[in-house]
Amino acid sequence: MADRPKQECPAERDPRWQALVSRDRASDGKFVYSVKTTGVYCRPSCAARLARPENVRFHDSCAEAERAGFRSCKRCKPDQLSMAERHAATIAGLCRMIEQAEDTPTLDDLAATAHLSPSHCHRLFKAMTGVTPRAYATAHRAKRVRNALVGGKASVTEVIYDAGFNSSGRFYAQAEQMLGMTPSAYRAGGAGADIHFAVGDCTLGVVLVARSDRGICAILLGDDAEVLLRDLQDRFPRAQLIGDDPDFEHLIAAVIGVVEHPSQGLDLPLDVRGTAFQQRVWQALREIPPGATETYSEIAHRIGAPTAARAVGGACAANALAVAIPCHRVVRTDGSLSGYRWGVERKRTLLEREGAR
Repeated sequence: MADRPKQECPAERDPRWQALVSRDRASDGKFVYSVKTTGVYCRPSCAARLARPENVRFHDSCAEAERAGFRSCKRCKPDQLSMAERHAATIAGLCRMIEQAEDTPTLDDLAATAHLSPSHCHRLFKAMTGVTPRAYATAHRAKRVRNALVGGKASVTEVIYDAGFNSSGRFYAQAEQMLGMTPSAYRAGGAGADIHFAVGDCTLGVVLVARSDRGICAILLGDDAEVLLRDLQDRFPRAQLIGDDPDFEHLIAAVIGVVEHPSQGLDLPLDVRGTAFQQRVWQALREIPPGATETYSEIAHRIGAPTAARAVGGACAANALAVAIPCHRVVRTDGSLSGYRWGVERKRTLLEREGAR
């Protein structure tokens, strides 16, 4: 008589079983599992020997496991914060420390507060936030400058020093990257800046292309030219918007050519404005070759911020340069298409045109 095939027990049929087999740290905090023969419950990532599936039971919380009569594993301590959660809480505290300090804390100050060595603190901060402590502090000061320039009456010099910059020269050296223009022009909502734009039709709908004196500053896709123009006006509320420029026709033609054939790329100067983290993400996107895709998690790892996949998604959503910065080449971990600023169907079409799987 032929042997009967082994039947899977309920635990093996549960999708959470694979998290135990792979000791998936990402599943920690989502559920715990108990082992009938030991009487304990553990995290999915527990390094203890894998239990036999017929002895395993899954629980949505530690409280549920304890009500069922199981006690916490002394090895993985599922009833306490995980190492990743403790690190996240530590770095969140350091971020608040940087934001609330009048003078930027030194790395040694941050490390002492976190009870870490300076080198470990620096590595952990960058891994959790995607930027170094100094870059985070600079970005926060820049945010304070932007808010003060828009809503305050203090002089530009006062704003710079109030935001924590020790010298106006150091700030002005970075002003173009932080604000995209001089502080005075930013305070005026872009007043005095000329933004040339044109609107054209392509197979994906309507495309609006805008250019500052630094390069192309917006490529917007949509169905309604008026909606795209309002978007541009919101970005530069007091700039001089100039349309119907005959010299602009070659730019709109070049952009439409890339929309129709995205694998050819756009070899034109860009005026890219964003935070330090966004700039790193957008640079990584431009390095993805046509026909290829990467996940949000892969981008996060590539820029040295493995826990910042969600922030990578936010940077993709903030991208205002469609096709030039190819955020359409970023997909979910399972390969499916997630949200796209200009619509998932446009994203699908662009990938199909590039021959991406």
